[in-house]
Amino acid sequence: MHYWVKASPSDFSGTLPKPRSGHSAVNIGNSKVVVFGGLVDKKFLSDIAVYDIDNKLWFQPECTGNGSDDQVGPSPRAFHIAVAIDCHMFVFGGRSGSKRMGDFWVLDTDIWQWSELTSFGDLPSPRDFAAASSFGNRKIVMYGGWDGKKWLSDVYVLDTMSLEWTELSVAGSLPPPRCGHTATMLEKRLLVYGGRGGGGPILGDLWALKGLIEEENETPGWTQLKLPGQGPSPRCGHTITSGGHYLLLFGGHGTGGWLSRYDVYHNDSIVLDRVTAQWKRLPTGNEAPSARAYHSMTCVGSRYLLFGGFDGKSTFGDLWWLVTEEDPIVKRLFSTSPNDLPQNKDLTTLNEDSNSAQESEQDSQGRHNAVVELGKSLGITISLSNPGLPVVGEMEDKEFLNLAYSLSEVEPSITGRVTQIEALRKHWSNYNPRLIPLKELGPLLRDYQRLITHKYFTNDGPQSEFITTSLPGKDAHQFYHINSFRQLRMDDIPKLLAEYNQLLPD
Repeated sequence: MHYWVKASPSDFSGTLPKPRSGHSAVNIGNSKVVVFGGLVDKKFLSDIAVYDIDNKLWFQPECTGNGSDDQVGPSPRAFHIAVAIDCHMFVFGGRSGSKRMGDFWVLDTDIWQWSELTSFGDLPSPRDFAAASSFGNRKIVMYGGWDGKKWLSDVYVLDTMSLEWTELSVAGSLPPPRCGHTATMLEKRLLVYGGRGGGGPILGDLWALKGLIEEENETPGWTQLKLPGQGPSPRCGHTITSGGHYLLLFGGHGTGGWLSRYDVYHNDSIVLDRVTAQWKRLPTGNEAPSARAYHSMTCVGSRYLLFGGFDGKSTFGDLWWLVTEEDPIVKRLFSTSPNDLPQNKDLTTLNEDSNSAQESEQDSQGRHNAVVELGKSLGITISLSNPGLPVVGEMEDKEFLNLAYSLSEVEPSITGRVTQIEALRKHWSNYNPRLIPLKELGPLLRDYQRLITHKYFTNDGPQSEFITTSLPGKDAHQFYHINSFRQLRMDDIPKLLAEYNQLLPD
């Protein structure tokens, strides 16, 4: 199970990068992430923002350099390619305004010095929205793009030692020309996915290019791959990031509708398993960040770092971590301030607090009537376990019922709902506390509180021993007064499930 955690101020020091989309972000070894360029509010950027992984520090280096027009570094741009080889970041192409760029630069990240390489040999034609990847430790392969007039399908290889570009002659069938795709080296093949094709359709095809590794003596050729599993929908402007035994695809931009096409932005996470060679949906326990395209996703240790992007209206500047459930920062999702959460207070302690506040029976009855009237106005039935905590009945808890329906994917009749509710409760009773999705904690907590209400409260009111007696051992229902699942801590979940199982009828 993975979780999305929004980065907090405690994660970093220094100056965070400005919001942007169409930028690049590359890993320099395991020590740095370098962000370059991008676009925000129709303004193209040329700044460098660096994340020092070891020191958890964002900074903007003072770069030196001397280009052909006496500029220090590349002009402002977005939708370029940027690839890291050792301590060097190579940048080619991109767009500034309506102009497609064809210049070629390298940044030495040890001394933060730019060097223009445009005059070295024959370069590919100017383009934006191309995609590239490193291979063989010292080479870069670039595929496709848009030159302002046509979609491209050419393949260029850069030898970073000789600084020579070579167009690769590829035999056989070719992928449709495209831009806004991804290109990722996997073993000895270049994998290209998606993009916008000639004439404008959004593509969802996957191609593999062989023949890049000289030692293999293979004739360069493309093969379209049709892999099993739950693959991604057609899209462009997505990212594919290599991590462990799989490739992670996130986000992107597509189209929806039948007669009238409209833009769709995605925030799903899909992995291509390198071992089984199939697509899989990445199980996540909570809601993903806002849908977006033209963002960046990089690996920082065992975490993924998402930054920026665009959703058709807004440019993002947020930073998000995608982490496994073992990561310590997952606890933030369940943390709360001391003012929000009664720390390990049982019902007796809470009632003693109430008595010390000297609440009159008249005030309590007034609140009781107010909640009942609220329920009537909303058209739902609310049973009161205590004056401050309304418990919604099973048939009015839509999120709870939807989960119950999802077990069979068919909405049952009124009489059938009881069976589905029982199935959901059995489903939870068998759940591993470490694997329960975050989205199920709210319905689970409310059902736990309902079961307590059914057990201890009658139509004539609460049983007096429930209110006045300390309930030790298994009857100390410590989560009964929690208003939201977000007030739970990670170590509370096994306790909650244990108490829940004790409340279920035999």
